[in-house]
Amino acid sequence: MSSMEDLLFYTITEGKEMIPLSQFISALRKTGLLTSDPRLRDCVYQMRQSTRDSTGPVMMDKKLFRRCVGNNIMLLTKAFRKKFIIPNFEEFTQQIDKMYDSAQQQEGGQVADYIPQLAKFSPDLWGVSLCTIDGQRHSVGDTKVPFCLQSCVKPLEYAIAVHELGSERVHHFVGKEPSGCKFNKLSLNEDDKPHNPMVNAGAIVISSLIKPHSNKAERFDHVMEFLKSMAGTEYVGFSNATFQSERETGDRNYAIGYYLKEKKCFPDNADMIAALDFYFQLCSIEVTCESGSVMAATLANGGICPITGERVLSAEAVRNTLSLMHSCGMYDFSGQFAFHVGLPAKSGISGAVLLVVPNVMGMMCWSPPLDRLGNSVRGIHFCQELVSHFNFHNYDNLRHFTKKHDPRRRSDDDPVSSVMEFTLQCLSLVWKYDHMDKTDLPVLVFMWDCSLFFSFRSFGSCNLSD
Repeated sequence: MSSMEDLLFYTITEGKEMIPLSQFISALRKTGLLTSDPRLRDCVYQMRQSTRDSTGPVMMDKKLFRRCVGNNIMLLTKAFRKKFIIPNFEEFTQQIDKMYDSAQQQEGGQVADYIPQLAKFSPDLWGVSLCTIDGQRHSVGDTKVPFCLQSCVKPLEYAIAVHELGSERVHHFVGKEPSGCKFNKLSLNEDDKPHNPMVNAGAIVISSLIKPHSNKAERFDHVMEFLKSMAGTEYVGFSNATFQSERETGDRNYAIGYYLKEKKCFPDNADMIAALDFYFQLCSIEVTCESGSVMAATLANGGICPITGERVLSAEAVRNTLSLMHSCGMYDFSGQFAFHVGLPAKSGISGAVLLVVPNVMGMMCWSPPLDRLGNSVRGIHFCQELVSHFNFHNYDNLRHFTKKHDPRRRSDDDPVSSVMEFTLQCLSLVWKYDHMDKTDLPVLVFMWDCSLFFSFRSFGSCNLSD
């Protein structure tokens, strides 16, 4: 284990016996890991202990490095070996910043004003945050300003419902097809069901399915706990002022509610007014771009929060949610968005765009000015720029492309890096062996790991005889 730590130490310090602690933190951030990452809690604690009584710059030697690394050796080795999903994260984020600047120049659109609290936001606010499935983080702009999820909560409440009740039960009450109508239209499909969970009628019915036998406070707390788990340790709040505005100005939604009740769209014994109140509450839940990006990354990661490792949603719930976001998530622009961007997304009239790149990352874009269809002008522009530069479109060919960049690709041309990677792999296998229970099955699994690893390396690009 100490050999593995030493090799990682010298990799970071470039052979030096000591470096400033600030240099280690800077190198860590370049990989995409933040010191606020819950997985690095012990590491950060040790660093703080070392600086507590210091009056000048703190130097990190091997002894301090071992204390800081502790239980995080595998995560940090993966980070510094560029084994995360976005290996060259600094280069990737430089491109993201350029796209942010480009989108910032878009000055069209109007801030939503039919809910009074939303009209108070400045049209100049603009933020983008991303979180990869490995927990790499990047934010630019107004990413710490809280805003309401509004319609961005629809895929999240749907995911919770499918996770708890199953797809068959949920879709007994709600359809799966795009409606072709405005999101708040009084319209049902030919089976007298809401067209899908991404329109208001569908979301109101979904609200009646979540914890139907619990009281209002328990139902709300239940969803809040889910969303907090999806966001890891990031901010999730509630705007009571927005909730009250929703109730006072929600005549269209009340009309939808009564129409649903008349068509018997709710489950037996459901309270329509309670379902509407619950729906208004969920729309008034607050996030920031930073916390929203972790929620999106949980969807990108198959329901497992990248920064805590907790499974929050089932694989079925995530798959169904992403499918509906792809086909129905962007109001009347859903078809155009699926064609040009080709990624699951959900917009809200607060100016939010929740974007998922499956198996790669989640993003939250936020800018209050909306186009005529209710989507963030800057958010749409940013998403289009993203897929024009990177091959993230669902139907981009990953093997035969010329113009687009693939940030998931690693460069293994450097023989020194290859030898270093080979050595770290060997030490990783030794560490595995040292820490395993020496029974028949683990030893067999370990030997299988070794045979696969060395078989792979024998065909790899690293020629150790050179």
